[in-house]
Amino acid sequence: MNDFERIVRNVTQHISLTADEEAYFISLLSKKLIRRRQFVLQEGEVFTNSCFVNSGCLRSYTIDKNGVEHILQFAPPGWWIGDFYSSITGKPAILFIDAIDESEIILLPKEHRELLFEKVPKFERFFRILIENSMASNQQRILDKLSLTAEERFEKFCIKYPTLVACLPQKYIASYIGVTPEFFSKMRSKMNK
Repeated sequence: MNDFERIVRNVTQHISLTADEEAYFISLLSKKLIRRRQFVLQEGEVFTNSCFVNSGCLRSYTIDKNGVEHILQFAPPGWWIGDFYSSITGKPAILFIDAIDESEIILLPKEHRELLFEKVPKFERFFRILIENSMASNQQRILDKLSLTAEERFEKFCIKYPTLVACLPQKYIASYIGVTPEFFSKMRSKMNK
């Protein structure tokens, strides 16, 4: 797989590209290797990139006033991740994004995204679909948090992130579904019986 094949496949699931449009898109991208636990974004920084995970895995999270992490998203290969609040408003980020594993990400800076929209307007449709899917997913996540049990939220996690269930630390999964690691461990033991 060439360096940009995965991101091009991701885009062409929603819009078709000519060879020239694909080449122009690729010319606006940059790759970056991220070490395990290295930050892509820290709270307080302004985040203007669209960030695509080519390999490895990233997570976005916030830390409350008691120092407890609350994971919002995991991004395995083929997923996009970012801080929409910062990207849209230009204000400091409220999230941290770091690498769970050594990862390769592909970045599309906001100014390049604007050039892309001008030269290849169908990319506006692509990014609109990404944002709509993200909004729908976030709304469902809020409703799940309000109405589902921890066991049901874990089952949904397993459906959403099937490749991550076996390889993530339990404390990360616990944080994502909104329980303590201790509760999660007891819950898993009970579910396995």
